Amino acid sequence: MVRALRSAGHDVLAVAEVIPRIGDDDVLKLARDDGRIPLTEDKDFGELVYAEGQQNCGVMLFRFRATARAAMAVAAVEGVKTRGDELSSRFTVIQPGRIRTGGGST
Repeated sequence: MVRALRSAGHDVLAVAEVIPRIGDDDVLKLARDDGRIPLTEDKDFGELVYAEGQQNCGVMLFRFRATARAAMAVAAVEGVKTRGDELSSRFTVIQPGRIRTGGGST
């Protein structure tokens, strides 16, 4: 996903490349401070955003079965391309063939 987004011309910071093993709270804070939108498969980000009300610049949650993971990179590029302006400050769920952009995040 990182390579695909970079190849499409997007500025991507891969947390695993710069701060391995960083906690979810810190990922959300880092992204917020840098004005970035985390891309994740971790449903805990929904808890951080909605249940705990943590401030953020948006989150993209990918829900792909293991057998469909190869399509995630294409879905990420397509999601940014088609919904770019809608992603800021919103919780977006991307599934095979479907993109749902939720209400505004805090």
